[in-house]
Amino acid sequence: MLGNASGKHKGHHHARTSSVPSRNLASFADEYKKLAIDCLKVLRVEMQLETIFHMQITRRDEEMAPFVAGVKRNYIFGGICAIAANAFMKALADMKSINLFGVQQICRNSIALEQALTAIPSIDSETVQQRLDRVRTYYELLNMPFEALLAFIIEHENLFTTTEYTNLLKVQVHGREIPADARDRLSEILSHR
Repeated sequence: MLGNASGKHKGHHHARTSSVPSRNLASFADEYKKLAIDCLKVLRVEMQLETIFHMQITRRDEEMAPFVAGVKRNYIFGGICAIAANAFMKALADMKSINLFGVQQICRNSIALEQALTAIPSIDSETVQQRLDRVRTYYELLNMPFEALLAFIIEHENLFTTTEYTNLLKVQVHGREIPADARDRLSEILSHR
């Protein structure tokens, strides 16, 4: 009888411990899989921006200077910043989640790009700074609690498009709670434009 009771206890104990860790391990595996996907997306954006940086555009501008007037060089190089800023902004739409470190990395990449672009004499450095400041502001909004984000949107409703503001809500940010009625509340605020 003791052997039976002991066997039942062990079997019951084994079933309980194997099911609880399995669910926890599955949950951890899902979270790490999502994190791995987000890391790939951030690295993709980083590589795209690194490519722009390593194109040695500064050298190309200098090589063209004797042959192409400054206004024309400004036209040639002028669209680079807009393309890069748009790539940053659109990249968020493809992300499912991001953490503080991902936001910081994107902001660092935008600073590095800003430094590279402002080194080109033919590019208006003030425009570069404004566009990439806008990118950094956008990504830093991900670190705000929902109510603070709404307050920001009320004060700066025209800073970003409706789609850009909506994309901020779609991305899961570790530690940030988004209420079920978040999109409705955002729509209500933005409908007063």
